[in-house]
Amino acid sequence: MSASQTSSSDVPADVPTLLVKIFGKDRPGITAGLFDTLAAYSVDVVDIEQVVTRGRMVLCALVTEPPPALEGDLRSTVHSWAESMKMQAEIISGLGDNRPRGLGRSLVTVLGHPLTAEATAAIAARITKTGGNIDRIFRLAKYPVTAVEFAVSGVETEPLRTALVTDAAKLGIDVAVVAAGLYRRAQRLVVMDVDSTLIQDEVIELFAAHAGCEDKVAEVTAAAMRGELDFEQSLHARVALLEGLDASVVDKVRSEVRLTPGARTLIRTLKRLGYQVGVVSGGFTQVTDDLKERLGLDFAHANTLEIVDGRLTGKVTGEIVDRAGKARLLRRFAAEAGVPLSQTVAIGDGANDLDMLNAAGLGVAFNAKPVVREAAHAAVNFPFLDTVLYLLGVTREEVEAADILDIG
Repeated sequence: MSASQTSSSDVPADVPTLLVKIFGKDRPGITAGLFDTLAAYSVDVVDIEQVVTRGRMVLCALVTEPPPALEGDLRSTVHSWAESMKMQAEIISGLGDNRPRGLGRSLVTVLGHPLTAEATAAIAARITKTGGNIDRIFRLAKYPVTAVEFAVSGVETEPLRTALVTDAAKLGIDVAVVAAGLYRRAQRLVVMDVDSTLIQDEVIELFAAHAGCEDKVAEVTAAAMRGELDFEQSLHARVALLEGLDASVVDKVRSEVRLTPGARTLIRTLKRLGYQVGVVSGGFTQVTDDLKERLGLDFAHANTLEIVDGRLTGKVTGEIVDRAGKARLLRRFAAEAGVPLSQTVAIGDGANDLDMLNAAGLGVAFNAKPVVREAAHAAVNFPFLDTVLYLLGVTREEVEAADILDIG
């Protein structure tokens, strides 16, 4: 589906207007032909909307009414022209412009694989029950997931988000609700977690595999998940198991790191849009610094494995990047980038990312645990990182067009 819409200056509510609707098989020249026909009656254009779906067009034009003596002729001429184009026409009399949109405007992005009629009906019904009105629906992508965007008015963003996110989990789809406005296309800062977000791996486990202590590292991780250890305690305990490991293993681990599908597309597209992109990680700079260079990231911060005489000492140096640390780094990066915190996007999957997700203007839980999904502003439960672009209003067509231009 594609759509275009424009509007002229306000028309008084008591001014007679005509809604001219043309529908049928799309072909070049329909829009120009309609307005050439209307031009003979010196009407003013109040609003236009055009939608094309699988080769079928619906074109609506809201125009001022011609003098009473000419209205009948206008109607007859438009119907004759439409018939000559093998289209159908409908003309409805009314007064003034469109009904003003209600206060409280949001953009609702729905992701499905597939997106079923049942899920779409449920989302539309929930929007209505919250007091919202659907003003426009637009498809953002057809693969790797189906993504559609609803423009909604009449209800504030927060209660709408709460209602829809609850339904989404039951329907097996993802829903993101953000406030509409100019900020959507403004320059932004996007900061991602690394392990199980930007990459598919847990870096500490890759190091542990080379040290032969995978089981022991897993035990410490399990203890931390049970709440028996906080992040800093579990980090020190796991890193201690790497003591004596030859530093040459760093290059091996770097080569084993697997980017999440869509990671390169996400970062490449964000950079083309003028966004700044960074990563924060409870992992290690030995990996994040390499990712920063390979992917052209603007910011990167993580813990640092201490290496002495060519071997890991089993310690980390510098500031520990934990849950609170990630939020601090988001704020630091935003200040350095000159981007308000409200214009930041944070992406993560674990409880360690919660403070960062809550601090950001838009916090996205990516294939996250339930507690993280519930706390984040939006959730993506598909294994493609570039689906985050749809939450920012970027379409798949725009991504592909930019790639073609870059190749050319």
